[in-house]
Amino acid sequence: MQESGLDVLDRRLLHALQIEPRAAWTALAPVVGADAATLSRRWQRIADEGLAWSTGILGWDSGALVEVECEPAALAAVTDALVDDPQVATVDRTVGTRDLFLTLIGSDPDLAARFTTEKLSHLPGIRSARTHLVVDYIVEGGAWRFRELTAGEATRIPPAAAPRPRAARVVAPELRAVVGYELGLDGRASAAAIADRHGVSPQRVVDAIATLRASGELRLRTDVARRLSSWPVYAWYFVEVPASLLAPLRTALGKVPEVRLAVECATRYNLILAVWLRSLADISGFEVALERAAPGARIADRSVVSGIAKHLGHALDDRGQATGRIVSMSPRP
Repeated sequence: MQESGLDVLDRRLLHALQIEPRAAWTALAPVVGADAATLSRRWQRIADEGLAWSTGILGWDSGALVEVECEPAALAAVTDALVDDPQVATVDRTVGTRDLFLTLIGSDPDLAARFTTEKLSHLPGIRSARTHLVVDYIVEGGAWRFRELTAGEATRIPPAAAPRPRAARVVAPELRAVVGYELGLDGRASAAAIADRHGVSPQRVVDAIATLRASGELRLRTDVARRLSSWPVYAWYFVEVPASLLAPLRTALGKVPEVRLAVECATRYNLILAVWLRSLADISGFEVALERAAPGARIADRSVVSGIAKHLGHALDDRGQATGRIVSMSPRP
């Protein structure tokens, strides 16, 4: 049996938090089936054990995927350096023609170029790096859900609060920086705690979060250690797709449960997929299904992920659990 640190109530709670990461415990209690105090304690235990984490990401205008090949003796040092870099959202250790696969997320279109020239070029032990600029997100990685709540229960999870009519329509840059930094560390950080740390009013923080979420600038998600998902095998696929197939393929990919992330890129591999599978034996079956969904597409390469060193700013251990070391993807205000 698969090792798990989650019982049914835990999984129901996490399913709810995947739908709305900042939902109040009192709002979740009648849906999940436990009182607010119990849900709060459950989340604290889950987070303390690194089984799940909540993250706010401010600025998704630009993104890139970066393949890195290292000298074997330098791999550990390079990995540690990239985990500590706030420009790097995710660090995957992979098996195949690349040693590391990085995800960069930001609001600066020059992010990838600067990262390669200013960061990677100065790290000793790197043999080569190849960058894939993201043109569009076809399937977003935070869409995966536990299947513990019924469809009816899921609809009862309250959505994110809309901005107050009296709230400022534009968030001041300094407050935007505060929200981005703090929620990058903890997506459920309370407005009162953020306000106290930065000398602003809680209401301004509440308004800023609501405004940024409503505009789409701020996205929140709750993630779970992959070994607890029943999909323990994680692989990246690099696909060459005729341009005429990309539009119809968008709908098809959204219906494939194994696909966790699908991006259109401005490189030779114009479609790159992150895929979760139940076992290595399922790889060939997935590839057959992909080829049927996209006749004419060619799987040019693939890499199985041997471990995740960092996920959306959270450093992970060898079990894929959060260690508590977090590097916010937004700079400290």
